[in-house]
Amino acid sequence: MKKTMIDESIPTPRELGYRFPAEWAEHRATWLSYPHADSYSWPGTLDRIFPFYNLFIKELSKGEQVCINVRDEELRNRVIHDLTLLDVDLSKITLLLHPTNDAWCRDHGPAFLLNPSAKEPKVIVSWKYNAWGNKYDHDLDEKIPELVGKFLGVPVYYPGIVMEGGAVDFNGNGTLLTTNQCLLHENRNPGLFQHEIEEYLQNFYGVEQVLWLDEGIDGDDTNGHIDDITRFFREDALVTMVEPHQSDSNHKILQNNLRRLKTFRLSNGKQPDIAEICMPSPVIYDGQRLPASYANFYIANKSVIVPNFQCKQDDQAMRVLEECFPDRSIIGIDSVDIIWGLGSFHCLSQQEPKG
Repeated sequence: MKKTMIDESIPTPRELGYRFPAEWAEHRATWLSYPHADSYSWPGTLDRIFPFYNLFIKELSKGEQVCINVRDEELRNRVIHDLTLLDVDLSKITLLLHPTNDAWCRDHGPAFLLNPSAKEPKVIVSWKYNAWGNKYDHDLDEKIPELVGKFLGVPVYYPGIVMEGGAVDFNGNGTLLTTNQCLLHENRNPGLFQHEIEEYLQNFYGVEQVLWLDEGIDGDDTNGHIDDITRFFREDALVTMVEPHQSDSNHKILQNNLRRLKTFRLSNGKQPDIAEICMPSPVIYDGQRLPASYANFYIANKSVIVPNFQCKQDDQAMRVLEECFPDRSIIGIDSVDIIWGLGSFHCLSQQEPKG
């Protein structure tokens, strides 16, 4: 079922009572788009990421279904083979022949909203996707939400503006967090002002409040995605990245964001609690600074999966996140090779809430 929002007479998801749940709400599944030989990410190193990517799948499958978009039967068979060697329970894996340009399902995948009392308790929002400002091919990726909607048999809404899942984070109680650098960038929606973008966010994510940070970290090809800098871990608490070395290019950026965070008040007037995590040591490949960050963790049903970067800060980050998520296992997976694709586990995944 297609619902276009060009016609203002059609109610928006917010008006119909739909809301985007927090990532820690129970999942039915996690959605992924499996990397392949034509992916534009990981030039020259694609084969090196699969052991870690498949470990990610295995960890996810311990607590929920894992739905994976694969481009063809050949890749489907390879994935089955590789996951079997890892002793993954294949009953927890759903493979769908949905061709993609690349693997970044957080940004091109469906946004799931819930309203338990509605006739259709779950819907999908399909934002326009332009690969972070038409930097890469994206014709196949942009079709993924509609294909997933057809597979699940749920309605799909089309706001008609560019939006990426990595640009926004949610507390599950009416508040959305994003950055000026990303959503106000000229390569997204140059014809819209900030207040107009806020209206789209409210209407199609079902939120009441939008909080704006400033910039993303050095090396972030997406122009300021929030999931590399600051994330909610409770409806009234955030974890944020800091860089203690003043000579590092991220120091000033993250200090500015921290100062702004401390001025925020949630819709109930409360100042959110803030937990700080130190950035990893810089990861450089082929002379390029990569967007390595512990904030790119993914909250699964049973665990929080955290990118590690083979440095002493890994253990420190894991300890902070253990305190933030006492009801989940904190699982570190090496992301040194994955981050060459300019993203990590949160960028690769999109949760489907139970409902």
